Amino acid sequence: MYGALDISTSGMVAQRTRLDVISANIANANTMQRSDGGYEPYRRRAAMFAPGDPSSPTRTGQAMGVHVAAIELDQAPFDLQYKPNSPYADAEGYVKMPNIDTTVEQINAMEASRAYEANVVAAETTKTMMAQALRLLA
Repeated sequence: MYGALDISTSGMVAQRTRLDVISANIANANTMQRSDGGYEPYRRRAAMFAPGDPSSPTRTGQAMGVHVAAIELDQAPFDLQYKPNSPYADAEGYVKMPNIDTTVEQINAMEASRAYEANVVAAETTKTMMAQALRLLA
């Protein structure tokens, strides 16, 4: 019975991490410099999920659930914008902008939020079922 709670919990942790990554993408949608001031457009990140939960204390728990295996950089090309007066413009007047579509990121955030909520409901349902089972045994 506790395995079901572990699965829901691992799903909530994974979706929270995904939301953190999406938030960072939206926050950096116009970032064109590194922290040291050098020119380098921000590259979109994506949380990659994998089956299992390596943080679980039991072998059975490690085989169930989900976890964030990696946060990878999106290798899609940067967006080019014509800004001939920018100090970052190339010879043709184009500036590389981050490869982030804020509309897509907002849709991904809504999806992650709904998945998080579904895991919360599943955990609450599991708790209710466990309470019912204990009541039957008493």
